[in-house]
Amino acid sequence: MAKEFYADMRLGILGGGQLGRMFIQEAINFNVNIHVLDPDPNAPCKKLCNQFEVGSLSDYDTVYNFGKDLDMITIEIEKVNVDALEALEQEGVLVYPQARVIRLIQDKGLQKQFFKQNDIPTAAFQFVSNRESLKNCHIAFPYIQKLRKDGYDGKGVFRINSAEDFSNAFDEPSIVEELIDFEKEIAVIVARNDRGQLTTFPMVEMEFNPQANLVEFLIAPSTYSQEIQTKAEHIAKKIANDLQIVGLLAVEMFLTKSGEIVVNELAPRPHNSGHQTIEGNYTSQFAQHLRAIFNLPLGNTASITNAIMVNLLGEEGYEGLAKYEGIEEALALDGVYVHLYGKKYTKPFRKMGHVCIVHQDRNLAIAHARKVQEIVKVIA
Repeated sequence: MAKEFYADMRLGILGGGQLGRMFIQEAINFNVNIHVLDPDPNAPCKKLCNQFEVGSLSDYDTVYNFGKDLDMITIEIEKVNVDALEALEQEGVLVYPQARVIRLIQDKGLQKQFFKQNDIPTAAFQFVSNRESLKNCHIAFPYIQKLRKDGYDGKGVFRINSAEDFSNAFDEPSIVEELIDFEKEIAVIVARNDRGQLTTFPMVEMEFNPQANLVEFLIAPSTYSQEIQTKAEHIAKKIANDLQIVGLLAVEMFLTKSGEIVVNELAPRPHNSGHQTIEGNYTSQFAQHLRAIFNLPLGNTASITNAIMVNLLGEEGYEGLAKYEGIEEALALDGVYVHLYGKKYTKPFRKMGHVCIVHQDRNLAIAHARKVQEIVKVIA
């Protein structure tokens, strides 16, 4: 594969959002011929790829016809037609991550069963078919209800404190899981190539926007004990090996107040918890994903320095043509790198960009990041 892709390797990406955009920026360095499919005619990838096609990611014929003349397909979003990907695999198109992995991760119920079958620590859970079946739930209040399919970026998650909340609960197939009393949300990104080589990026600590349940602030590398970091990395490697995945896998976890680690969810692609690797690590998550799917030697994932990532979310109360306040003031600070995602329109809590702040002085990096968080606003 390595000899082929330097010249005319045709790689398709399902999804043309910011993850694809940052992946293309890396793939350009290797002369990869990129084709993108996305339903949005103004998707962030549109002007960066060799060929851009507007179409549904969930429609069998659209995905199949997009991929049938390509050499390889990867994804930047899990909500894609897996039946089409399986047909393409059978016809010799390489699909990474594999269609079977995407199918499993599309369904949070199958994820939970996978965790249980492979002794992966996770919260106690129960399947429910609809709102009515919540009455027969055996998990104590309060608990979390998650849609089995189509939930993303905090959507499809509902906290149930008592039976009074049933009327507002989801009426679709869901899982109900124990509410974890955690100290910190953490994540480890692991990469695996087809040779079976594995590497993990250093564990990161995350803060979430309480309204949108989106990562808002990320600190890397973590300052938790080496024992905790090693344990988290071991869990991520075990999951990648158990799945036999080819590509990148983000493993989101809870660190409990008693020091235990509980796996929350998986994402088989570059992830919000790895954006800081562009400036903060010897190999970025996007370069590592490219290396993994092309079965190249995996890169050095060590941190170069402290890196803090601030997500730029659309401000509440604004919707329309995006305007960015505070960029010039932020760039006056040492170690600030701005990444805007090319989205023309903003709306509340939409991911519009991120800022990475790097500095050898960890406290100063965090202080600068808090300043960026305060002054940079996406409005309309």
